[in-house]
Amino acid sequence: METHTPYRYEQLAELIVGMIDNGALAPGMRLPSVRTVSEQHHISISTALQAYRLLEDRGVLVARPQSGFYVAAARRGALALPSASRPRAKASTVSISGAVAALLEHASNSTLVPLGCAVPDTALLQSKRLDLALARAARQHGTRYNTYCSPHGEPRLRREIAKRAMRVGHALSPDDVLVTCGCTEALALALSAVASRGDTIAIESPTYFGFLHTIEMLGLKAFELPTHPTRGIDVGALTRLLETEPVAACLLSSSFNNPLGATMAEADKRALLAVLARHAVPLIEDDVYGDIYFGRERPKPFIALDGGANTIYCSSFSKSLAPGYRVGWIAAGAYTQQVMERKLAFSLCSPVLPQIALADFLESGAYDSHLRGIRRIFEENLARLTRAIEESFPADTKVSRPAGGFVLWLELPRRFDSRALFDGALEQGICFAPGDVFSASRRFRNCLRLSAGHAWDERMEDGVRRLGRLARALLARQPASVNE
Repeated sequence: METHTPYRYEQLAELIVGMIDNGALAPGMRLPSVRTVSEQHHISISTALQAYRLLEDRGVLVARPQSGFYVAAARRGALALPSASRPRAKASTVSISGAVAALLEHASNSTLVPLGCAVPDTALLQSKRLDLALARAARQHGTRYNTYCSPHGEPRLRREIAKRAMRVGHALSPDDVLVTCGCTEALALALSAVASRGDTIAIESPTYFGFLHTIEMLGLKAFELPTHPTRGIDVGALTRLLETEPVAACLLSSSFNNPLGATMAEADKRALLAVLARHAVPLIEDDVYGDIYFGRERPKPFIALDGGANTIYCSSFSKSLAPGYRVGWIAAGAYTQQVMERKLAFSLCSPVLPQIALADFLESGAYDSHLRGIRRIFEENLARLTRAIEESFPADTKVSRPAGGFVLWLELPRRFDSRALFDGALEQGICFAPGDVFSASRRFRNCLRLSAGHAWDERMEDGVRRLGRLARALLARQPASVNE
């Protein structure tokens, strides 16, 4: 399994946080100078400064000009976590395509503050080396690659994907991998292979609106499972569902689900797999955020655990490296033949040149270094976004605390209308994702999702603060309910 040995500045930052937690460093206390710390810990001044700056970004330290770094005053209380979603009585017919199309249209508008779409900023991805590999392949072998490839995809890329799967304990052969047009095609292939029109798919709630859109287009129904903001779905609720209703498949995120950022503990993942196995229900898992983890180890996907044999694994490079290349993959296991038949019918094969460029990039070893960089960036972005929310949104706002990915889920009082906020935000040049698009039954109207996938700058900070002020104003105009 791939593990990340902390950099020296990360080790120093962890030490300082530990001293604050155990009371050795009290709020308001001045820390030793950067030069003193560098001498005490035998590190460079730049490394010491990097640790202090990291903790400043997280709100742990405060920098005072001409004075130094101080432990931040005890926060008035971090915002509470969003509520666990409530169980539903029956499956829902999904009708969300119009709302999704409108949201994506606004999210692609570069004049708006980009808090809407969960697509990483190309400025952060710094994919110049990958783009050079693409240009080189086109220049040197353009004629050779201007053709159809195997329906399975480029062999070199499939080999690299299989090698990476081994790091999380998933014994995968290159022949088990089928390259797709992003994870969206992989999920569509998986769902169409295991379910027929009118069937029910069990999903998280809230869940990614792209899942719902695909379910709608395939004529399927969605059963929304109660989901905790950090622990993921309620396995007991899934058990009760499978004992009473026919379910064609369960569709879940592997880790850091969109929009909550929830990740099931490994023991809970195993319990879920055991329940699905008893009822012979396949699991389709989306692992697009798995590589963007902030802890020491990458969470294992379901397919790498005991009981994962009836799992269809889907992922892509769209969230971590190359959204514009649209390269994803699927490992369908027992459903490989059905998936291949649908791949041939839907798109025949995927474009060759992007696959060649990605294979070159992975073979060079550059991907791991790249991942370490964007993990730090996204973690810092989420910390900055959280701090801006705490300082500008209504005091009773609840916000998620993901350990990976780059989105936050906000819950406001039940009377709040995020659709009204959405309309007002657009007028002020800000885009975000209103909560109702993350539910088959159009729940969560009092919630919203914000993305931290873009470079954090004054424009982003100002956009969040203006959005918070707008939310306060809207809430003030709405009378409180007796149930709140």
